[in-house]
Amino acid sequence: MPLGNPLDNSLEERLQFEKLLSEISSQYANLPANKVDETIAQGLKRIGKFLDAKRCTLAQYPDNQNTVRIVHSWGDERVKRLPDFKPDASKFFPWTVNTLKQGKVVQYSHVDELPEEAEVDKKNIRELGTEAQLAVPIAIGGAIVGGFAIETAGHDRIWSEELIQRLRLIGEIFANAIVRKEKELEVQKAFSEIKQLKEQLEADYSYLRQEINLEHNPHNMIGQSEPFKQMVFKIQQVAMTDITVVILGETGTGKELVARAIHDASRRKDRPMVKVNCAALPINLIESELFGHEKGAFTSAQSKQVGRFELANGSTIFLDEIGELPLESQAKLLRVLQEGEFERLGSGRTTRVDVRIIAATNRNLVEEVKKGRFREDLWYRLNVFPITTPPLRQRREDIPLLVNWLVNRFNRKLGKSIKRVPTQVMDALQGYHWPGNIRELENVIERASIISQRHSLQLLDSLERSQGRDQDAAPVLPLEEVERNHIIQTLMETKWRIEGPNGAALLLGLNPSTLRFRMRKLGIERSTDIEETVQTSRILPNHK
Repeated sequence: MPLGNPLDNSLEERLQFEKLLSEISSQYANLPANKVDETIAQGLKRIGKFLDAKRCTLAQYPDNQNTVRIVHSWGDERVKRLPDFKPDASKFFPWTVNTLKQGKVVQYSHVDELPEEAEVDKKNIRELGTEAQLAVPIAIGGAIVGGFAIETAGHDRIWSEELIQRLRLIGEIFANAIVRKEKELEVQKAFSEIKQLKEQLEADYSYLRQEINLEHNPHNMIGQSEPFKQMVFKIQQVAMTDITVVILGETGTGKELVARAIHDASRRKDRPMVKVNCAALPINLIESELFGHEKGAFTSAQSKQVGRFELANGSTIFLDEIGELPLESQAKLLRVLQEGEFERLGSGRTTRVDVRIIAATNRNLVEEVKKGRFREDLWYRLNVFPITTPPLRQRREDIPLLVNWLVNRFNRKLGKSIKRVPTQVMDALQGYHWPGNIRELENVIERASIISQRHSLQLLDSLERSQGRDQDAAPVLPLEEVERNHIIQTLMETKWRIEGPNGAALLLGLNPSTLRFRMRKLGIERSTDIEETVQTSRILPNHK
């Protein structure tokens, strides 16, 4: 039975064609998914050249869709290349596609043989420069999943039944290979997602392990004063939104507690909140910590690292001490706020994240903007919903509640049984100015709990600097000035040596680059005037 022109009826040519189809079909055994498309393209070319066809085309009908997708096409130099039919080729050949979907073969020796209802098909076929065509439907599991077509130009073609059956068979082989490839890719994608989830869970677990030792009380914020109630009201207003929040307040007023309360009342509460202390990050590692890096991005980058923003995807990131962030890192943070995307160090691939940002600072960022230390555009982006944590001296009526809660907490921690706080002790606690706020109160109560031998709380220290009681006490200096003087004193002790075993960075517990950044920020330069000023100034003891 003839295969069709230009093949003759010789047994040799028929055997050669059978051998060709056998070779093509054998290639798909254990073929990797990433080789399927390349192998199909080669197969179409070999079939086309053997049959003296001008074009071979493989089409796919996506599940539950009335569309046609050209998945592969080969054509020789005598015909036009197929145009880009994406996403749908059915509108160019509607009659042919509909016939194939009914499981029928489309064959004609000249385009004029097509019926009147195929006018659209005729027009486009002529424009493509072909005349005869054989198109067979491809079925898998009884369902039509695509079509395989060969076309010629320059002479009429008579298609044999034997050729039709062989093309059906090779078309099904191609289609099965494509289905298998798609399933393998789905499996690979699923494994990739599982791997990402596993890495995310491991990262969450690691982060939670780091956080487990932090003592926080997000569900039992303690207070009844008016400033405290106003703060809680603002937390309730903003928690269920994804609005950026900036928490303002002095050191030790519980800014992290407020951030955790917002997160725990939000829609993101099922994921851990990720905390970043911007002041504690070495200046040369800030971007790596925030945005991650690829292996080899810098000398010590021995492996890929996921940054805090990527770790916080779908959750909340708390940027504590945001005012300490260097200007060069502020620009990248601004982009995350505006567009939700960034690049890891050493990578050109953009990473998109869905992160709710809560920032906190004890600095006056308006003044920092005026001094050129903080980007104005970043400040406007952060200052969407400000919440101020009131200092303890503005909520003195909350001190008894806080003291009783802290006493019970240290009873459990230290194995104590303190049951009462004497009136004179409570009066002293309420009369004190508390420059270190709740953090200082916590330290005072812990020391008092340690020395208290019976059921009554005893104070270890006399709180001389209570407001209005010690007229000779030195004034409380701003935190920035205390920090500046302390750094200068340390530098003077080390003869302004920054690095090394006898350097100021080691004594201050800072990375040398971080110390240099703080010096620039605080305007510290070696001079006789600075040394004389520090030597004659009175610096208050550091209350943590």
